[in-house]
Amino acid sequence: MTHPAQPKASHFINGAYVEDTSGTPIPVVYAASGEQIAVVHAATPAIVEQALASGKAAQKAWARMTGTERGRILRRAADIIRARNHELSVLETYDTGKPLQETLVADATSGADALEYFGGLAGSLTGEHIPLGEDWVYTIREALGLCVGIGAWNYPTQIACWKGAPALACGNTMVFKPSEATPLCALKVAEILHEAGLPAGVFNVVQGMGEVGGALVTDPRVDKVSLTGSAPTGKKVYAAAAEGMKHVTMELGGKSPMIIFDDADIENAVGGAINGNFYSSGQVCSNGTRVFVQKGIKEKFLARLAERTGNAVIGDPMDEATSFGPMVNENQMNIVLGYIEKGKAEGARLICGGARCDMPGWYLQPTVFADVTDGMTIAREEIFGPVMSVLDFETEEEVVARANDTEFGLSAGVFTKDFTRAHRVIGNLEAGSCFINSYNDAPVEAPFGGVKASGVGRENSKEAIKHYSQVKSVYVRMGDVEAAF
Repeated sequence: MTHPAQPKASHFINGAYVEDTSGTPIPVVYAASGEQIAVVHAATPAIVEQALASGKAAQKAWARMTGTERGRILRRAADIIRARNHELSVLETYDTGKPLQETLVADATSGADALEYFGGLAGSLTGEHIPLGEDWVYTIREALGLCVGIGAWNYPTQIACWKGAPALACGNTMVFKPSEATPLCALKVAEILHEAGLPAGVFNVVQGMGEVGGALVTDPRVDKVSLTGSAPTGKKVYAAAAEGMKHVTMELGGKSPMIIFDDADIENAVGGAINGNFYSSGQVCSNGTRVFVQKGIKEKFLARLAERTGNAVIGDPMDEATSFGPMVNENQMNIVLGYIEKGKAEGARLICGGARCDMPGWYLQPTVFADVTDGMTIAREEIFGPVMSVLDFETEEEVVARANDTEFGLSAGVFTKDFTRAHRVIGNLEAGSCFINSYNDAPVEAPFGGVKASGVGRENSKEAIKHYSQVKSVYVRMGDVEAAF
């Protein structure tokens, strides 16, 4: 019997599932047990060609539909996703290993939010009229054309929708390549969009590794590339897209600061630190992995943090009581174990965790290091696992300078009861997505994205429309044309 996670086929192209078993097999391994639950095949050059050709062929007719008609299809897809939230959440858990407690509220629901939001905006995408005496200029907001989306493995359903929804709302078509580590969920998104009435070819999904991504990014028919991934991958993809003068959105990694002042509410600050380090077992790009705690409350904060971290329920992700699941795969677990060893070797004080869990699957204990200094490897490099670094600070001026001393700039958070200080500090931090007395909220209504090495462009909100459309301006002369001869 096939596992319930086994998809109907590896790819979804031109409105239907498509298989080509001559592509490299990509095993799908369930992170909680290490067992293979499905297999897909990487796209062959013929499959890549089929996907790009169908996206290109479908684009003009899709863009000619009214925004309201396009939006209606997106909204219908959102309704279907919400109706099937449970089965999609189970699939997300098989795909990623994230606990069902989390996927039920954070994954397919977030994807549905994006489809609903951009579906609602689609009919409102207008140009403007610019009066110039008796002449005038009018502008038209046009689709870019064919877009490529390249997903990361931590939020496979959400990322497919975060990229697909604004692209489609603006009249573009998309070929989406999920991460080879989590290939299942995007196929369901494509299937549901098609069921909701999306014309064939408008949203296609192909599987594969870097080679397939490279073929998509460098194809001359592609007008836009949107990547969620690591900063090193982002630099390569950005450079490849620049060769063809393509539009890009790059949502990359971070080493974000969370600053906790002496006057902060300790329970909320600990809750923020837990959300910003241990949600999704720490596999979130915006995580606040450098937790700066003002010296006056440091030991009180650490004691409460250790106590609450001890309440994590580590176990079967399919059990809704489980609040902390495995790493996505063995490779990622080993990378994180390497960072934990570096933290110990470089003299950080281990408060809790620090080892692999004694159970099947790729489980790591939630790990907290204190007395971390700015130069330590665990304070410089993105770990992408459940490892929190707690650093001390004394003054606001000092902590702002240290928080900004990183190549990254995705997120930043401040916990304090002094709102004047909260806004002042956030104003001085070099980061794109920030939080005050909270951490890692990502509503579709708010722009999401980073500065510096954390990327370019923004996802979600009205900002995303600008990244999936371009403006044509038309000068209209009412009188005679004057010329020199």
